[in-house]
Amino acid sequence: MVNGTGLSAENQGFLKKRHKLMIGGAWVDALSGKMFPVFNPANGQEIAQVAEAQAEDVDRAVAAARKAFESGPWPSMKPVERSKLIWRLADSLEAHADELAQLESIDNGKPFKDARNVDLAFCCELLRYMAGWCTKLNGESIPVSIPGDWHAYTMREPVGVVGQIVPWNFPLLMAVWKIAPALAAGCTIILKPAEQTPMSVLRLGEIVQDVGFPDGVLNILTGDGMTGAALAAHHDVDKIAFTGSTEVGRLIVKAAAGNLKKVSLELGGKSPVIVFPDADMDVTISGTASGIFFNSGQCCTAGSRMLVHKKVFDKLMTGLADEASKYKIGPGLDPSSRIGPLVSQEQLDRVTGFMDAGKRDGAEVVTGGERWGNEGYFVKPTIFANTSPDMSVVKEEIFGPVACAMPFDDDDLARIAAQANNTPYGLGASIWTRDIGVAHKLARKIKAGTVWINAHLPNDVALPFGGYKQSGWGREMGAEAIELYTEVKAVAANL
Repeated sequence: MVNGTGLSAENQGFLKKRHKLMIGGAWVDALSGKMFPVFNPANGQEIAQVAEAQAEDVDRAVAAARKAFESGPWPSMKPVERSKLIWRLADSLEAHADELAQLESIDNGKPFKDARNVDLAFCCELLRYMAGWCTKLNGESIPVSIPGDWHAYTMREPVGVVGQIVPWNFPLLMAVWKIAPALAAGCTIILKPAEQTPMSVLRLGEIVQDVGFPDGVLNILTGDGMTGAALAAHHDVDKIAFTGSTEVGRLIVKAAAGNLKKVSLELGGKSPVIVFPDADMDVTISGTASGIFFNSGQCCTAGSRMLVHKKVFDKLMTGLADEASKYKIGPGLDPSSRIGPLVSQEQLDRVTGFMDAGKRDGAEVVTGGERWGNEGYFVKPTIFANTSPDMSVVKEEIFGPVACAMPFDDDDLARIAAQANNTPYGLGASIWTRDIGVAHKLARKIKAGTVWINAHLPNDVALPFGGYKQSGWGREMGAEAIELYTEVKAVAANL
């Protein structure tokens, strides 16, 4: 694919480079000299070789970030100057959007148009939103009741050196999602992309340098889970931010316990989609299809658990099967592709394993249910009916374009909510109805960080995002994201 049509000469040259670690403003080899391959999920072919950071490289990156935080130009930079740099980064990403979207497509597999119109657009918008927060990190004057005459106030300060570990489903978007509020708060960063999808983040590092961020403010370490574990456990890291599976999230928490560093986690989900009989079915069919098939279902908030009223169950199943047939499967760089491959052979095995288990357990295949083609990591968009809460396809996060549908015949919102909440996760949910009263009443009962009404998946940079229960700790985006990267200091002066 590197030498085929559709990939720019610029990107072909970038992929052929020897990809190093970004530490203290310099691109350096891993001390071990180790490299690892990166593959195109559309055909399984190697596209690049990338440095494999070890614990000693983590030490170097943390030291560089600490130096930049304590004694570099970054801590003394005026808020408005920090804001200008972040805004300039957004402008540069926008100027390189086509190039970055191509890298994202060949590395992750997603359709180029999704990478360009969704991921890159969101990156630029988020950076600009967070740039505005640099000048708004305010404290408060506090009236106190201590005897005497006091001037008491609070200050909001950056938490310090931050380790950030991002997943492979939205490589560049998740990286910007993490670094934007941390930069706005004045932190310095060690960023570790997923080993499956490091390419767009490495290019981001080059762009950060071109924009003019001081050395050591952003450091990038490519590597596997051992690299992430060393970063999470490092005693000179003040905070760790992780997006990924709940299983790995638990390991992050344990690793971070040594110095009780602050931890924020955005983890797994098994989001319910609740369809009432009065729902606009044209809107519901297209919206719920997008909610599970977008990004090949590799979304933490994917609408994978459908609770559908019996009156419209058959109509929705027929509509979803028809909608699935319109999703042209193919490589992300093919402009006609609407659904790309899964990210890796490991993920293909996981998703097809769940589909096989669903069929063994008696689930009815409405559409899909199998691999697509013999090359690459593609699966067909899949809907299962006749599923029950005890099936693994209903209980577990599959992270593929696979949804399970279950009918209900109930008007009691408490019972419907109990069924929707019957999961250890609580990241997203959607409610489909024309009755706005029912929608808002049920939204109050749903235990999820985001509840959509007559939509599923859209996010906005101003809306806080995160989960209840085992879907994580903390909220990203919006004003709440700044709180993840700041400390509040109280000052009390006896006058």
